[in-house]
Amino acid sequence: MFSKLSSILKEVFSEEGGSATSNEMRYQRAMAGLLCEVAGADHQVDPREEKAKVSLLCSLLNIEEDEADTLVEDARKDSHQSVSLYDFTDKLRQLEQNQRYDLVKAMWEVAYADGELDPLEDSVIRKTAELLYLDHALFIKAKLEVTGQQ
Repeated sequence: MFSKLSSILKEVFSEEGGSATSNEMRYQRAMAGLLCEVAGADHQVDPREEKAKVSLLCSLLNIEEDEADTLVEDARKDSHQSVSLYDFTDKLRQLEQNQRYDLVKAMWEVAYADGELDPLEDSVIRKTAELLYLDHALFIKAKLEVTGQQ
């Protein structure tokens, strides 16, 4: 499923104008930025969340770990300069519902990597899901799958 996400992103990039590489990088940074936003929401840097971000980006985008590390570093800078989640979600609305679901599920995995779900992390994921127009049922399904409550 994740490799399908990567191939669909490549199609979307080439349709938007500009070079496919620069568009692809914008989308990848937007995804990484959202993972950074949720990891930093509780104002605590946890190594398990940092590791989860890299691992999930590798899976979501079908990239190597060193590329994911670089992407996280760039996205962290973007996250510090961002004024809202819209800066990231605006670029990702073209994704299909199942791909938006995968992204939101990845955000839950980052948030829960330290074994705790902080209310601020929950809020960031909830707002992101709303901005991406993810069905609420899928938002809840992703949360329950990650927390093991299903």
